[in-house]
Amino acid sequence: MTRLVSLVFALMLAAMPAWAARIDVHPGEGALARALLGASAGDEIVLAPGLYTGPVYIEIPLTLRGTTGAVIDAGGIGSVVMVDAPDVTVQSLTLINSGRVHEPGDAGVKLTTKALRARVLDNHLKGNLIGVDVHGARDALIKGNRIEGLQLARMNDRGNGIYVWNAPGSVVEDNEIRYGRDGIFSNVSKRNIYRRNLFRDLRFAVHYMYTNDSEIAGNISIGNHLGFAMMYSDRIVARDNISINDRDYGIMLNYTNKSDVFANQVLGGAEKCAFVYNSHRNLLAENSFDNCDIGIHFTAGSEHNTITGNAFIGNRTQVKYVGTRDVEWSFDGRGNFWSDHPSFDLNGDARADSSYRPNDLMDHILWSQPAAKLLIGSPAVQLVRWSQEQFPATTPGGVVDSHPLIAAPDLSVPQNLLLLAQATPHWATGASDDDATHFQPD
Repeated sequence: MTRLVSLVFALMLAAMPAWAARIDVHPGEGALARALLGASAGDEIVLAPGLYTGPVYIEIPLTLRGTTGAVIDAGGIGSVVMVDAPDVTVQSLTLINSGRVHEPGDAGVKLTTKALRARVLDNHLKGNLIGVDVHGARDALIKGNRIEGLQLARMNDRGNGIYVWNAPGSVVEDNEIRYGRDGIFSNVSKRNIYRRNLFRDLRFAVHYMYTNDSEIAGNISIGNHLGFAMMYSDRIVARDNISINDRDYGIMLNYTNKSDVFANQVLGGAEKCAFVYNSHRNLLAENSFDNCDIGIHFTAGSEHNTITGNAFIGNRTQVKYVGTRDVEWSFDGRGNFWSDHPSFDLNGDARADSSYRPNDLMDHILWSQPAAKLLIGSPAVQLVRWSQEQFPATTPGGVVDSHPLIAAPDLSVPQNLLLLAQATPHWATGASDDDATHFQPD
């Protein structure tokens, strides 16, 4: 046993850098390049304030850290810092002026498939095509960075704040991302966590494509075209996120299944607080959908979803759903709160004594035959609606909440976020962003 312990201890020592050192670097032509060439695994390279020339290529495990005022400028060529080794930390640097080539993707920090367990911490990334490109780097941590993307006239010419591609186990948290295309674009990945990030003036705050078994938690989306888009993804948990003043949708599920969407808030006038398209077996619970043109739009055969405990407050149309059969929106005797439901609770069980149907026959006609909107104020339309009230048997299929709640869930928005949301969104200033960002159903 003693020999075994000694062998394990020797192996641990062998795995550790023998002469890990701190290398202080001051600005000067080629100074950073020489420091990298002379570094050994485990070293810490510390940059004094000043301007350094990139691109920088890291191929051994080390830490590259800046002091206040340390700037690396790639001069418009390639990625500012490329990490091609495991266990590398890039921290407290200002990284600017990557190239603008979309393939393979110039970035402020680019993590290759070899960059296992990379740490990108507390950096300021500005004027780069992509802020951080996690390109196959498993178990990466992207934390505390401030990313300001490009503001090119065409949104599709811009890159994403953080691009996660096939990087299981990656965590993206506590970052602030503004401008560019999407805040986080997650593609062909799994087991990722994106939490407590702030997104402003983007196309999508978080954009999921083929990303499974992952979590979006506690993020803030302000003034983007769309808040949280989960597309072609399964088993997602989206919780405690806030969408304020997003233009098109606060939350979108498109071909997303077996996911839990709960305790999120959408407010401030989006076209649709939530849009659910061909998505099945999801839980939507305890969310607040407030002051949108449409509270929630269900379409394309979305089935077997559980919808309970949500609040629909002050939306022009609470629900848009066209179907030939009734769809129950309550679970285990608990429905949702509807601000336009005149109800009583005579037995004091916090449930309304009457069920709620958000849509009537005329709604179905107007949605399926848009030209009929010309008649919306006519006596004929009013007669149809009156007749349906008097003869419930004429009610068409659609959403039914058999157990509406008397009170809305107690969700509050921090005051500092409300103050931040008072700024005019970039899309509302008349800037020349591409308008073709709406999801168009087939």
